[in-house]
Amino acid sequence: MNLFTERAIRIIQGIPAGHVMTYGQVAAAAGSPRGARQVVRLLHSMSKKYGLPWHRIINAQGEITFTNGDQRELLEMEGIIFKENGKIDLTVYRWFPLNVEQG
Repeated sequence: MNLFTERAIRIIQGIPAGHVMTYGQVAAAAGSPRGARQVVRLLHSMSKKYGLPWHRIINAQGEITFTNGDQRELLEMEGIIFKENGKIDLTVYRWFPLNVEQG
């Protein structure tokens, strides 16, 4: 497993319930500011294996990306309130990891 993947997994695992991060934010914190699509692939292929809280990752506009309803339901169960336009207020719910180890 490469260093970016290891870092991204640790970051995602560290997002507490009731908070979210964006794909780009995770990528930047893991050391690859342009690696948002890598985060998407990582979530798709490794969420089950590593028990990743995939539902806590959203896009930069504050929108959920899975339209089957599961992601929104999981976030609401954690106390996240969606605005009338269906978006999450990133000024309220965005998580900023404190101890991100960068190489």
